[in-house]
Order: sequence, then structure tokens, then C-alpha cells
Amino acid sequence: MRFRSLISLIFLVFFTSSAYARFVAVHPSSTGLISDGIDGGNPGSGSVIKTVVSAPPAEEKEEACEQTYGFMPCTKTALGNVFLILVYGFLMFTAATYLSAGSELLLEILGPGIVGGLFLPMLGALPDAMLIMVSGLSGDAATAQSQVSVGMGLLAGSTVMLLTVIWGTCTVVGKCDLRDTIAVNNQDTKRFSLKDSGVTVDVWTSYAARIMAISVIPFVIVQLPQMLDSTSGRHLAVLVALILSVAMLISYCVYQVFQPWIQRRRLAFAKHKHVISGILKHLKQHALGRLLDDEGQPDEHVIRRLFETIDANKDGHLSATELKALIIGISFEDIDFDKDDAVGKVLQDFDKTLDEQVDQEEFVRGIKQWLIQAMGAAGPAGPDAGPRTMKFLDHFHKQTKREHALLGDNENGENDEDSGEVADPKWITIKAALLLLLGAAIAAAFADPLVDTVNNFSAATGIPSFFISFIALPLATNSSEAVSAIIFASRKKIRTASLTFSELCGGVTMNNILCLSVFLAIVYVRGLTWNFSSEVLVILIVCLVMGGFASFRTTYPLWTCFIAYLLYPFSLGLVYILDYWFGWS
Repeated sequence: MRFRSLISLIFLVFFTSSAYARFVAVHPSSTGLISDGIDGGNPGSGSVIKTVVSAPPAEEKEEACEQTYGFMPCTKTALGNVFLILVYGFLMFTAATYLSAGSELLLEILGPGIVGGLFLPMLGALPDAMLIMVSGLSGDAATAQSQVSVGMGLLAGSTVMLLTVIWGTCTVVGKCDLRDTIAVNNQDTKRFSLKDSGVTVDVWTSYAARIMAISVIPFVIVQLPQMLDSTSGRHLAVLVALILSVAMLISYCVYQVFQPWIQRRRLAFAKHKHVISGILKHLKQHALGRLLDDEGQPDEHVIRRLFETIDANKDGHLSATELKALIIGISFEDIDFDKDDAVGKVLQDFDKTLDEQVDQEEFVRGIKQWLIQAMGAAGPAGPDAGPRTMKFLDHFHKQTKREHALLGDNENGENDEDSGEVADPKWITIKAALLLLLGAAIAAAFADPLVDTVNNFSAATGIPSFFISFIALPLATNSSEAVSAIIFASRKKIRTASLTFSELCGGVTMNNILCLSVFLAIVYVRGLTWNFSSEVLVILIVCLVMGGFASFRTTYPLWTCFIAYLLYPFSLGLVYILDYWFGWS
């Protein structure tokens, strides 16, 4: 179905651009007659037609539009350009869809790492980068300066749309009931409660939001001369911002490559902390006395009696087998982990003599360190710590469980996709390559005509090309990403919500570094003027507001969607006021 619609649109494009007709030969004659073209245009034979068509005046010739590539359709009418924007926009949407589908297939075969960290973010931003590139490469420098506002409109519009309209919609469709500030998977009984309904994401989403907020630094640098009201140094500021944005792009890709390894390490540490909290709770329940004395310090006498209880063979040492039996006998509330690995980490904490067993002194020292760690997480225990032992242990246990959940563990049967074997890796690789090539080819072929059409529509209607590209073009280049994000959010799970908002932050980050790098390179190489103060301000405000919000919290109550939605009209209005009321540039 997708291929048939693409072929139909291509035929439509070429059909509208290829109208054939017979030329009427004009021969100078005293009769004022012209030939109809029959018999080689001999005016003395065949039929003749009275001269009724005169040459168009000079001003009408100037109104003729210039065809992209010499054959693509063009028009000077507003309605005709609306039609062409829809056609070219759909083709760019199709290109983005093919790139997304090919990327997912490639990820399925090769896994994360270099593919997920390097290629996928770049491929996702390819349609936007193509449009930005052609907007600044067309014609001479004067033409490029007039058309480059299309690229800036797309850059700002994509960022604002992802962080406002799409972000707010994902919050609405992905909302679940909030319990202890954490969303409950697949439970949505609170309906549209602004405080008791919302989404929860993992901590990696917070890191993605922080990276997104940091990625606006090149915008600040390139804007410094205007902020200082200086006319000198603008070209140098563009170069410095370009170098920094490229360096940030490389750093971001490297981080994405190693992020799965970092995530596994963090998750393993969180599981170990949860094992510690489980063991402490178990020991408290079986202790013959309180683990803390009246002064709030670990009670060594009670801990030694616990050691004697765990030491099954009474040999004065706890072996790996005895520690494993202790861990197996504890309920860890559906959190799955490797028991042997957990035993190994406990031995690392306790066994200082490296003899693969724990004596009584090592056990006492290790439990005291664990208790101090738990008290530190719960805050100062105070002089009445003894009676409150279970309270701070409960707090520590809930904290470790929450940390484990927010790290996005996917080893407990929460896979949302089929995890079967790949049917034919060779065929899937070929299919992925074809989709990527086709998507890149369509984006490259129709980016320039789309930019020309936007400028023609702007000339026909008097609407600035920036606002057209700000509103319309992101709908074409980011629709596939937006639909995918909304579908994932609608599954109403912490894991899928985390993936959704992480991808939104990642998409904006690539706009801020990859697409901006392309834009800055064009401005620097072609010697264009950087006069986008209001547009940069809008990008800074939206990125810092949403990035700052998402950086320091992992739960988004439903009321936060209104902040996201309101930022969209605020952005449009701010650009209009600054540009046309205050004359910013």
C-alpha cells in the first residue's frame, strides 16, 4: 500500500510537469496569418489560423516561476503551492518513514552499540538536515540569504513541535494511576485527574533531558555578538559554534554507543543495593533484639547472634552455600536477579581476607557498614534510632526498589515486542539497506522542490516563509517519529513511556547539534548573515523549560501536559512580536 501511494504521487508529479503540445510556427507574412503546423508550416498550403494570440507582455514573462531541476512543477498561485506543499510534504514523510523502518530493521539485526548510537540518531535527523542544506545552497548568496529562513523555521519548528504538542499528547495517552509518585503499569482508573494520573520514566530519560538542555550551548555562542550588540566577530562566532556543535555531535554519538554498557552497570549496582535492603529487613525480622542500640549505633551483640543463626554447620564461617541459602529464603518482590552473582557481590563486601568465606568479625563489620549506608539514605536516625529501626529500613527498601524500577530493567518479562529468533538475517539486512537507500534518495530528491514551493507560497500570500516552515514542514519530516512516540506511550508502561520521552529528547538533541551543524556550515561557507535572534530565543526557552523540568523528576503528572501545549502558541507569538513589533534580527 505504501509503495503504491508513492508511485502514484511520483506519476502525479511528473504528469503535472510534462504537458506536451504542438508548437505553432510563426512566419512573417503580410497576411497576418500563422500556420497551424501542418505541411511543415508552409503558409501557402493547408489550413491557416487567424492571428489571435499576441506575445505576452514583459511583466507577465517575469511572473513565470522557475522549475526546480528544470522539470519539476511550479506555480505562482497560492492554491497551487498549497497542493505542491502537500505532495512534497507527503513524499518527505514517506522518506522519513522508510528511514525509520530501515533503522529499526538494522537495529534488530546488529543490535545497539554503534548502530543504535551512531547511525540511528543521524538517520532520524536526515530529512531535516536535507531541507536545511538545500535552503542555503540554492542560487547565489543573496538568494540563499532569503531562503535560509526556511531552514531556520524547520529547525525551530521541529524542536518546538516535539517538546510541546507531541510531548503533551504522549503524556495524555500514556497516563496511568500514580501510586507513591510512581505510575502503575496498565492501570488508568483516575481518568483525567491532574495530580493522581500521569506517566513515570526511568532515570535515563532524565539524563537524556539534561543532554538536550546542554545541546543548546552552540546557539548561545553564535548569538553572543548580537547579545553584546557587536557587529564584529559574527563570522568568528559562527565558526566557533560550528566547531563546538560538531564536537558535541561526536561526543553524543560516543555516549550513545556506550550507554547500554553504562546502563547495565548501573542496573547491576541497583540490584545489589536491593539485595542489601532485603537482607537487612530479613535480619531485623529474625533478630533477637534491635539492630540499633539506644544511641542509634549498630548493636554488635545482636549482629553476632544473627551470625550464629545463619552459620548452619557452626564452623565459625559463612560459606557461599550458606549465603546463597540465606538469599534464596528472602522474598525480593518479583525483582529477578542471578542468585550466584548476588552471593559473589556479598562476598566482595564482607570477605576482606579473600578466602571465599566470611568469619564472624567480617560479618559484623559488613552488616554495620550496610546499616550505616541505609541510615544515610534515610537521613539522620537521631537518639531514638533503636525503636525506629524498621522505619528507616523500610524507607531504604522502598528507595532501592524505586531506583531499580526507574533504571528500566527489562529482564522480568516486560518485553513489548516478540523476542523470537530473526527469521532470515540476510534478507532483513538487504531489506533494511533498500529502505534506507530509498528513504535517503526521496529526501534528497524532493527537499529542494519543497523549499522552492515554500518560498513561492510565501511570495504568493505574503506570509513569511519562516512561519510556513515552522508550522508545516515539521509535520512532514517528524510525523513518523511523532506517530511512533504516541503509539509507544499508549501502551501505558514505565518502560515504553521511558522510550517515548527519551526518543523525543534525543530527536531534539540531534536537531540542536547535527541540524545546527549543517546550518552553521552553510552560513559560514557562503558568508551569510546570522540574523535569527528571536528564533534562537524560542529554541532556548522551550529546550530549557522542558529539559529542566524533565532533568530533575521522573514522574510527569497530567497537569504538566498543559505547560507543553501552551509553549507552542507562545513560541509562535513570541517570534512574531519580536520580529515585527520590535524588529529583532
